[in-house]
Amino acid sequence: MLIFEQAAALVFDPYVLGVILASAIFGMLVGAIPGLTATMATALLVPMTFFMDPVPAIAAIVTATAMAIFAGDIPAALLRMPGTPSSAAYVDDAYKMTQSGRGDEALGAALVFSAIGGLFGSIVLMTLAPALAEVALRFSSEEYFWLVLLGLSCAVFVTPSSPTRGLISLLFGLFVATIGMENPSGEPRFSFGNLELMAGIQFIPAMIGLFAISEILRTVTATIPRQKIPRSDGHGIFKTQWKNLKKYPVQTVRGNITGTALGILPGAGADIAAWISYAISKRFSKTPEKFGTGHVEGLVEAGASNNSAVSGAWIPALVFGIPGDSITAIVIGVLYIKGINPGPTIFINDPQTVYAIFMVFILANLIMLPLGWLAIRGARPMLSIPPSTLMPMILIFCIVGAFAIANSTAGIVMMLIFGIIGFFMEENDIPIAPAILGMVLGPMLEQNFITSMIKADGDIFRFFERPIAGGLGVFTILIWTLPLVMLLLRRRKQARLAT
Repeated sequence: MLIFEQAAALVFDPYVLGVILASAIFGMLVGAIPGLTATMATALLVPMTFFMDPVPAIAAIVTATAMAIFAGDIPAALLRMPGTPSSAAYVDDAYKMTQSGRGDEALGAALVFSAIGGLFGSIVLMTLAPALAEVALRFSSEEYFWLVLLGLSCAVFVTPSSPTRGLISLLFGLFVATIGMENPSGEPRFSFGNLELMAGIQFIPAMIGLFAISEILRTVTATIPRQKIPRSDGHGIFKTQWKNLKKYPVQTVRGNITGTALGILPGAGADIAAWISYAISKRFSKTPEKFGTGHVEGLVEAGASNNSAVSGAWIPALVFGIPGDSITAIVIGVLYIKGINPGPTIFINDPQTVYAIFMVFILANLIMLPLGWLAIRGARPMLSIPPSTLMPMILIFCIVGAFAIANSTAGIVMMLIFGIIGFFMEENDIPIAPAILGMVLGPMLEQNFITSMIKADGDIFRFFERPIAGGLGVFTILIWTLPLVMLLLRRRKQARLAT
């Protein structure tokens, strides 16, 4: 009990509370700008943490991260321009809800279920950290290979129209991921001697181009005036969420569990969690045909998943010093700088700091609700700005975001090229979301495949020898083959009836 009192004294200090509030506002602003991700928000905070004690330093990062993950949904719903990669999973549903006058409901769902997911992940972090981290440590390259393939299978499920077009988009994304020298062999591929291409295609400029720039081009070239989006009264932000919670309790719980489980796995993170949860939601939905047309069910599950993954990623970081994602990789560096060594001994040597971090997680997800409500209300006037004024402003933010990744104009050029590609893809009904998925997971797929084959000396059956890997492999193959088997059975039944 004394440890809890010491931790509470550390967290509820006026200075720490002020840092949490300032970091929350900062995270909201960064997350709402396309291209400025939660990882960037964390990186920008690091220099400021040098002058802070450990608890306020970690509190700043935790709060900014949670806010940025949610805030990415604001431009996704209002402008069809995801602020963070995790928002790209359900951007079509969110934007189409806004077009039909249900923007407050879409953003309210993102806000409320992100907070629920964050609180669930925080509770798991507090109660089951050591046990769950041990499970995560059993994952080797074989398990990650099947997990990535399972994630890539989502391309079929998140495609609202033709699975074939979704596959084309996915293959394009995987091809983009092969460009450059960032591969196991270190050989330049598809770079044609260009130094910028040797470094690979930067993901954030590509994502900004595919979503934001293509949307700007579509607005500029539209022969039919852009549809006027109805403005709502703001009461739907929270009003409809109790109904959604009662209607989709299974989806909420499933999203929480999926996000936390994937967050625990090093390298997975909120982006993959959102994609997989959205795909699971569509796969098991009673109305899968509504996904991609402005349906809130996918937002509920994926929204709960992405923030619970943020909390889950701290489990291996705190217990074993293994980063669960890029954000916790930065956090581990900050902890070492502060003289706190993450690992099993942290619970013995600095228990009050650990429990203070737990309290910060709870507090950050609670204050997300009022601050998120203010952010949504403040962002709504964007809908009334004429496109001729709004689009140049968005273009400036996009250029800043693309340039800020590596302080290079190459990011801006890549953004514009991918914007043109995204424009022509959507003009031909080829969805963009699977391409983003391919770019995210492509490097992980190749890295884990090559590593596994080297360890197995070329034996392909090594992917099934370990119990967890074998289970994931069988499950993934069943997901691939089951739709084909069902299609063949349907056709045979139709042929039998015809005769």
